[in-house]
Amino acid sequence: MRMRLGALFALILILAFPGTAVAAPAPPVTARVAYLVDAATGTIHYAKRQTRRVPVASLTKVMTAYVVRRESSLDDVIRITRADVSYAAARGATTGGLRAGERLTVRALLYALLLNSGADASHALAERYGPGTRTFVAKMNAAARRLNLRNTHYVNPDGLPASGAYSTGRDQVALARVAMRDPVIATIARTKARKFGRHTWHNTNELLGHGVIGLKTGYTSAAGYCLSFVATKSGHTYMGVVLGEATEARRYASARRMINWAVGETSAAARGKR
Repeated sequence: MRMRLGALFALILILAFPGTAVAAPAPPVTARVAYLVDAATGTIHYAKRQTRRVPVASLTKVMTAYVVRRESSLDDVIRITRADVSYAAARGATTGGLRAGERLTVRALLYALLLNSGADASHALAERYGPGTRTFVAKMNAAARRLNLRNTHYVNPDGLPASGAYSTGRDQVALARVAMRDPVIATIARTKARKFGRHTWHNTNELLGHGVIGLKTGYTSAAGYCLSFVATKSGHTYMGVVLGEATEARRYASARRMINWAVGETSAAARGKR
């Protein structure tokens, strides 16, 4: 109702005063949390409950990848264990289809982690580079503190439901900015599919393309549908997040609205400076 009244008021102003410039109302976003900034200028184009602490599901794996990149070599070889496979299977988590006994490089496991969102891959990486999951999670939280993510706390390396795990829209955008500076993470994030041996992993991010170059999807019943996204449009890089959407389709629709709104605001600001 408020948006309808706002639009009606804008129409009245335009009709009464044809020369009046009226800003368009911000687009509706139904996610619990939404936040979008221009990565270069820091301009905030959209903000909705961006400081509220909420679960972020598999967006957690962005931090997992960030820590792994600082602890490992891409050519390190990891042997997948039964525990890695059973951990994901027992929790009904998304997997990379890994098999106990197979040997994969860190590079391959990062693709399984970020494309397929494999909890088996996150478990294998955490066990190796903690060593042990508990120690690895401590490293994730230490990294969050170094990056000044003051409202973020990790309990596991995969984002599966757990008491005490939370982040905010603002922190997730800050993490995306740092993660996308890593050329390996940035390359994986924009890859739609990648084959390693018998595995072919497909990116779960349906927003990719037309300037969208990342970053990560997430879903649990507690967190709702989540998306951390990065888009390059007209020479600007926009980084945003939607957390707690009701459906997968709304997750992408909200992100598209936010990107289009940011591009429009940027264009309007540029015209105003002429």
